[in-house]
Amino acid sequence: MATAEGAEPVHQLTLQVRWGDMDALGHVNNATYFTYFEQARVAWLERLAGSGGHLSPDAGSGPVVVTASCEFRLPITYPATLTVAVLAAPPGRSSIDTCYRLVDAGDQRLYALGAARMVWVDRRSGRSTPLPAGLREALPGAG
Repeated sequence: MATAEGAEPVHQLTLQVRWGDMDALGHVNNATYFTYFEQARVAWLERLAGSGGHLSPDAGSGPVVVTASCEFRLPITYPATLTVAVLAAPPGRSSIDTCYRLVDAGDQRLYALGAARMVWVDRRSGRSTPLPAGLREALPGAG
């Protein structure tokens, strides 16, 4: 999986694997990797816009994930402390491409690589809308 062209590190989140993240085979369920990416992405967006900002259901527009992928490298088992690095590419008119590196916080073993494209959507019409100016200015390569 290639990172998005021009993607730069923008955020990092450390989290603990919960016992409930595991499946019957004794490792973290594959769908949970996407939850880890989501936690890091939301933490990054909240840092940029504030928790009541563009992520609020009351905001006139906000992000929708339109594609998501994961390349699984190693199984994760409990207990573990993970670091999720978020990288973002220069934005499009209404979209942001993000990439993720999921590693062991201690020895930096690579568990997975991920990617997601977010499109900013007008919540009333359901159609794409330009990224908010303040958000665009905070993104790498937007200038």
